[in-house]
Order: sequence, then structure tokens, then C-alpha cells
Amino acid sequence: MPVVGQLGALPGPAPTSLLPPQQWTSSINRTNKMALLAWVRETGIDLVQVNGQRRYGGPPPGWVGSPPPPGSEVYIAKLPRDLYEDTLIPLFQSVGQLYEFRLMLTFSGLNRGFAYAKYSDQHGAGKAIAALNNWEVQEGRAILVCRSFEKCELSVNGLPATLRRRELDAMLLEATEGLLGLTLHASPGRKQGKVAVLTYSSHRAAAMAKKALVEGNVGLFKKKVKVEWLKPELKEQLQACGEKPPPGSVQCLQSPERVLPSSELRGALGRLGALCRRLHLGTPRFLTRCVQAEPDGWQRYWGQVVIPSYPVPCSTFLWVREDAPGTVGHEKMKEAVAQLALMMLGH
Repeated sequence: MPVVGQLGALPGPAPTSLLPPQQWTSSINRTNKMALLAWVRETGIDLVQVNGQRRYGGPPPGWVGSPPPPGSEVYIAKLPRDLYEDTLIPLFQSVGQLYEFRLMLTFSGLNRGFAYAKYSDQHGAGKAIAALNNWEVQEGRAILVCRSFEKCELSVNGLPATLRRRELDAMLLEATEGLLGLTLHASPGRKQGKVAVLTYSSHRAAAMAKKALVEGNVGLFKKKVKVEWLKPELKEQLQACGEKPPPGSVQCLQSPERVLPSSELRGALGRLGALCRRLHLGTPRFLTRCVQAEPDGWQRYWGQVVIPSYPVPCSTFLWVREDAPGTVGHEKMKEAVAQLALMMLGH
């Protein structure tokens, strides 16, 4: 059972025996720890500690409705290790309504230098970035505040070499929820076998899919496969390969509109630019290149968009058919990667 301390319920002098004793009986940073406990008693706020992090809210008292959409959370780094919620929560509440605040802790009770603040909407997160990034919380100690990137991509390695995309798509739609995208590649470093990259609508959907696939993968795939969060190095390796999809994948990519419908692609660049301005994320920067051309006119493009206040670039591949050389492929690639970025930001 995890150690849990509900600080807001403490009457009178704080009974530190209800909290992790190794953190609150040590002499490390004792003054600030006692100031935190005094603030908790004074405000009546509830802080719950579970497995190395202490959380407020999620949801907070009085919250009605669904949780905030993706893109509502900020990542806070470069925190002085002796700083606690009595300073941080009022600071981050000053720019918008907090849905949740999570502070990562060491065994001794110091913070680990980073935290997460989730706001009631994306606008609140944008205001926090604009107002508090590079804010000096102590003299000469400025913090970093940027958009939190929720992991939404999984890799499934060790799939049968004969598996077709259509078959895998049917398996995943049956076993998981929230699947947005699927690509199938020859497995790097293996003579046979395939690896799939799965993109889900949210971190929670991806985590639930990972759990379902790990627990049931033998029944799904008839062999043991490796299901894990997509590692940046594997993503880069697949992008660098620039290979033509295996025959099982090409059947599902007869036209670029099968990857992202043209009705979704139209205007994605403009919508992404407007969203970034509204949330103060900076101007998106695009990079595209043609990585493969086929004699029948099909060309494979790679595209990436970098958003200054978003911690991870967004990239993907797209097959486009062009009858003559031109800029059509590059423009469609920009639209496709812009649409993917909008989905990652919850739009």
C-alpha cells in the first residue's frame, strides 16, 4: 500500500506520524517543512502523497464536469530543492484556476526540482507560461515553465513479418480505445518481424492501451511482443530509415487522404498558428523533405513542426502522389503535421 498523508485533515499541531516519517523527522530543510505544515493548517488545503509525489486537487474541491482537455498542463523545472507547495501553489494559482498540482519528492522530503501544474483549460496553461517562465522564485533562481507533453505514443515490437496493417488495425480497435494513428515498419535490427507505432488521443488512453496489450498480447498476436512507450531513439531511427511501407501497409495508404482526410487537412496550418498565438506558444516552425520517390509518382515525405514553448517536436510521414515535380507534397506535408500537432494539443 502506498504511503498517503492528507495534510488538510490535521487538527491542531500537525501529527507528523501520519506523514512519511523519514521525510518529516529528518533535519533536512526542517524550517521550510514546518512552514508548509503551518500553511496547510491555516488554509485547510488537502495534499495527498503517493509514491514519490505530493498532489493537490485532481479534481480540486467544488470541481464540476470533465477533467481539463490535453494541453492544460505545464511542466515546471529548475525549482530550488527546498521549496514547497506553500510557495508554489499560491504562485501558480495567481494566473488561473488550478485543477491539479503535483510536486515530485525525494526520499528525504526535498523536492526533486520539478513539478506539474494542470489548469482548468488551455488558456490558463498559456497564461502560466507567459507570466511565470523565468520567474525568480528566490534571488537568482529563475524557474522554467513550459507546456507539459503527455506521452501518447506506443511501440509494439516483435510483430510477425506477415502481419498486415488492416489486421493489426482490427485487433487494436477491438482491444483498445482512442487510437488516432497507426504505422507499421520493418523492425530495425531484425531480419524478420515488424514494429508498429501507435498514437492515442490522450496519455490516459495510451496508458490503458499499454496495459491491455501487455496483459493480452499473446492472445492478440499469437506470440510474445514488446509493448512500451515510444522511445525517441526508435522514433528517430524509423524516421531516418525513410523506407517504403511493407506491402501490408501500402494497401491502407492508397491516397494521402486515407491518412488524414482532406477535410481535416484544409486550414490546419492556420488553426495551429492561431492556437499558438492564443496560448502564447510561439510561432510554429516547419521542416519537410521528400525521402523517397517511386516510378509510379508516389513520393514519401517526412515533416516536423517545432513549437517553441512545447517540449517535444511533432513529426510524421506521408505518402503523396504527384504527377510532376512541385511544392504540392511539401504543402500537404505541412498541413498533415499541423493537423497532428493540433490533435496532440487537444484540438
